[in-house]
Amino acid sequence: MSRYDLCLVWNWEYDADFVHLLEAACTVRRLALLQVTPETLEQTLAGLESGGITFTTFFDRASESDLRFQSLADWASVHKIPPINPRERAPWMKDKATMQPEFIRCGLDTPYTVILPSCTEQSDIPQMDLSRFGGSFAIKPASEGGGDGVVLEASSWEQVLTARRQFPHEKYLLQAHVTPRILEGRPAWFRVLVCDGAVYPCWWDPHTHFHTRLTAEQKGRFRLRSLSEIPRRIAGICCLHLFSTEIALTADDRFLVVDYVNDPVDLRLQSAAQDGVPNGIVENIAGRLARLAARQSNK
Repeated sequence: MSRYDLCLVWNWEYDADFVHLLEAACTVRRLALLQVTPETLEQTLAGLESGGITFTTFFDRASESDLRFQSLADWASVHKIPPINPRERAPWMKDKATMQPEFIRCGLDTPYTVILPSCTEQSDIPQMDLSRFGGSFAIKPASEGGGDGVVLEASSWEQVLTARRQFPHEKYLLQAHVTPRILEGRPAWFRVLVCDGAVYPCWWDPHTHFHTRLTAEQKGRFRLRSLSEIPRRIAGICCLHLFSTEIALTADDRFLVVDYVNDPVDLRLQSAAQDGVPNGIVENIAGRLARLAARQSNK
């Protein structure tokens, strides 16, 4: 039998650079990495069913977008293989209508938000007073990802009603716009990646999606230490090993969690894509994932 320390399931071509870094991190630690792609899926399933191969940690970056991989995810679940980012957490964690009140309950600040029932649950809802939003607001379906169904510059109740019909089974969030403080000429808006306890805060432009790593000196000078504390608290809520979140600092010194929990994390390298993640962060994440797999193998 061939025994692997980590099974990585991936199908996005832009994951290739990250996969190379994970391969290197596993090699350094003498870990056996099994990669499963659309080309090798059937062969892998046959090997698992025959008992010819097995693995001790499962990292799934494919089944959500390609149902062909669900059989492999089911096999890992049935055999109680420890996962990186357990899939059973996904429906709860991806539901913004659930996460927003949970964050508030745990003492985390979010923008002013109103949660609306789905059209399926309540087709007609009474018109509400939108004045508290200050003229414009965002409309977001609770569970859709990748910006699907999001209206960033809404200003009328008619837009709310139209948006609700796009995904009738979804709850919707109406979220107040956030104006970040300006720190030395740049908005205090941050994308923070979290991996197995390590926190990687980046300056992040919400329009261009460009990342710049926040330095320790900047964190101290601008009093941004909450950018480490808040993501660790979020990790305790969502129970994921790897995720990202967005946090903005407002003019009145409030740290608002603007985009709650994102999984899977886009790990394209900045050297390959302008809006990618700084290379050093992705390399460090690969190393931490390899160490996590090593811990699982040694149990």
